[in-house]
Parts: sequence; structure tokens; C-alpha cells
Amino acid sequence: MVDSKLFQKLELEAFRAGITPRTEESRAWFRTRLRQLRRVNRLEVMKSDEVKLVNKSQPLIGTMNMFFYDPKTKDTLPFYDRFPLAIISGPAPGGFYGMNLHYLPPVLRAKFLGALMDLTNNTKFDDTTRFKARYEMINKIRTLRYYKPCFKHYLFAHVKSRLGRVSPAEWEIATFMPTADWAKASGKEVYKVSRGMI
Repeated sequence: MVDSKLFQKLELEAFRAGITPRTEESRAWFRTRLRQLRRVNRLEVMKSDEVKLVNKSQPLIGTMNMFFYDPKTKDTLPFYDRFPLAIISGPAPGGFYGMNLHYLPPVLRAKFLGALMDLTNNTKFDDTTRFKARYEMINKIRTLRYYKPCFKHYLFAHVKSRLGRVSPAEWEIATFMPTADWAKASGKEVYKVSRGMI
């Protein structure tokens, strides 16, 4: 499978299966379908038409972005993701705050994404659509409690690529794509810790 065409291929498969986008059924379908993928070329995914490369120093609040990252404190972290899929939730000293969806096991990721999709600024799911994802807001809503293990402070100096802004129409696909690049632990170990935090 050519990774740069992965979004289109999956969209077509979902359409043929009669899946309605942005529904609980859709999230379950993509979660199951993308579990079958063994490897994804992260560089190719970043080059796909559904991902717009933008300057890393201009993150847009409420957008979903993928990027290469090398944490400043990696020597002391128990584990970290070198390729976050983060929803930008606000500016931070030297960088930005983001919720990296990779820290959630797929079933909780689906629930979290569903709750977040109920909090967008519009229902067009085009370039104007944003998550209402500021920390102050998500911290107050019980259905968004899954944010806790995901909430991270990213430093511009340690973002090692441009930001790959995912088109809102492709949020579901990107959310379940196996692009996490874990260091110092496996996904299963990360998910166990995340479940404990929630």
C-alpha cells in the first residue's frame, strides 16, 4: 500500500462499506481496519494531500497535527513518542500545549475523539473547522477526562519537522493510523500507564 494514498484508499473502503463519517460506527470501523496495518511510512503520510505542512512556530489552536519530536528531557522520561499526533490546545512557554492521541489505547481514543467532535466550532469538517480544545475547557468536562495522559508541552526547538496539519475530514483516519513511534516502552506498556492516570 502506498502510504501517500492511504487516506484515499481508506475513505473509499469506508464508503463502499456504507460507513457514515464522524459517527461512533465510523470510529469503530477505522479502529478495526487500521489495526490490520503493520507499518506506515511516517514521511510518506506527511507528504499526503490530506496533510498540509505548516511552519512549526505557528501552531493553530484546535487543529490536529503530526510531527517528528525529540524531547528535551528524553533521558529522564520513562517513555515518549517520537511522532506525536497532537491536537493543539494552546500556547506554552517556548512552544505549545498539545494532546497526543497516541497515548490512549484505541478504544479510549475513539471515545475521546467522539467527545471532542461534539465540541467543534462548526460541522463543516473543512479547513475552517477546529476543536474547542483549550485546557480550561476540557478539564471541566467529564467525558473529556481521557485527556490526562495525552496533555503534553512541546518545545519548538525540539520539533524536528514542519507540522503536518491533518484535514478535519481525515481526523478519524489519522487518529487510528499506527504512526506512534515509542521510545523506551511498547504501546501496551504506555496504554497501561495511561489507563491508570484516567
